[in-house]
Amino acid sequence: MSRILLLFSFFTIGIIFTSQAQADKKNTRSNSFEPYAENAQADTNSAKQKKSRKSKKNKQSFRSWFKKDLENKKEEFYELMEANAKRDRKMAKEMKKPQYSDPSYFGHKKKPKKRKPGKRKLCKECGIVH
Repeated sequence: MSRILLLFSFFTIGIIFTSQAQADKKNTRSNSFEPYAENAQADTNSAKQKKSRKSKKNKQSFRSWFKKDLENKKEEFYELMEANAKRDRKMAKEMKKPQYSDPSYFGHKKKPKKRKPGKRKLCKECGIVH
């Protein structure tokens, strides 16, 4: 039991010392940059001015590029919509054929023959006797 208490006390003391050492490191890091604070502010101000000049040019070129790209996308969209409408009209025209609209064709390209009741056979295509 005494061994466990001894290990626990060493462990807690170690944690306390490491946390204090880390706090000291943080304080020394923040203090070490104080003499350079004025130069750093001047550098950031000049960098902001350069960025603002560049960003205006970039924004204008981006806007013009975006407008051109948007116009191209609109044209592509209208072309695709016209192609889709044409395809739909063709499909509707095809569906008017009796093969698709007349129920007696049911799965056949040609209308099946209607045989006499004694001669009827099971159709392999549709599974109906006719």
